[in-house]
Amino acid sequence: MKLDELVERTRSQMPSRRWEHTQGVRQSAVELARRYGGDPERADLAALLHDYCKYWPVEQQLETYRRLSLPDEVLDYDPQLLHGPLAAEIARSELGVDVPEVLDAIRYHTSGRAGMTLLDKIVCLADYIEPGRDFPEVARMRELAVVSLDESLLAGFDSTIQFLLNKGKKIYPLTLQARNALLDELKRNRQDRS
Repeated sequence: MKLDELVERTRSQMPSRRWEHTQGVRQSAVELARRYGGDPERADLAALLHDYCKYWPVEQQLETYRRLSLPDEVLDYDPQLLHGPLAAEIARSELGVDVPEVLDAIRYHTSGRAGMTLLDKIVCLADYIEPGRDFPEVARMRELAVVSLDESLLAGFDSTIQFLLNKGKKIYPLTLQARNALLDELKRNRQDRS
């Protein structure tokens, strides 16, 4: 499917406010890719499709998720986690996206994971810091994003985990693993520089 067709299909899946968010994520992902040596075209494609299913009714997301036999462990956590793996599978099976790196960046943009690829990090961080986002930690995350992709993303995971703790919600294990892996990466990088 051509990019303009994917744009129209994606735009039609969501309200105009979420489309504005998606456009902001695309812009941020391309900027981050250029800054950190990623592929801007892949960053744009993954950012375009990252919230593809987000505004489907939860019942439709659950039904489709189960029908596609996606991993059950997500079902024990907040339904907000469904749309990442679901969007990746829809992108592959219905939209013709066949680049594993792009599909993984879509799949893990909400949760993160240990061993995140550069594209995973770019799309996840772009989702946090796009220009329309407004939450207490976002200004600091944007500042960090200029100098360190990993430190900015770590701040994002810390913010998410703190938010979930404050709400008394369960924390998805992949998010904890992603945070811990980033801490390890940052520690190794500091040791390598000294």
